[in-house]
Amino acid sequence: MTSTHREQRRLLLPGLAAAAVAAVAVTAVAALATAVGVDFELPDGGESIPLLGFTQLTFTFSVVGVLVALAIRRWAPRPARAWVRIAVALTALSLVPPFLVGANAATVCTLVLAHLVAAAIVIPVIARRLAT
Repeated sequence: MTSTHREQRRLLLPGLAAAAVAAVAVTAVAALATAVGVDFELPDGGESIPLLGFTQLTFTFSVVGVLVALAIRRWAPRPARAWVRIAVALTALSLVPPFLVGANAATVCTLVLAHLVAAAIVIPVIARRLAT
């Protein structure tokens, strides 16, 4: 195994594990919110965000983040710093759509919290791997 493959695995495996943990944590946040009465029904289409949707989307976008980190590791002179800046900027952008869907305040707050929980789990794990 070449050193490049080793470096990729050192980032990929913990990144995928962080993605899985984030997906479980976000699903738990959504389940708890549902249990206390938060409604994830979106006013425009009248459809409700299913619990499994939180799991799938969190895992999928976290994996996209891991792929971005792999690219950053390859091309950025200071990959950990670049990763944190890009990830924080993308997290900030991800906080905008919950305010645009026309949902009630409890739903918006829970969606924002879900994004922040995922970011708090994934960003540091990848940053530590990129710093080494």
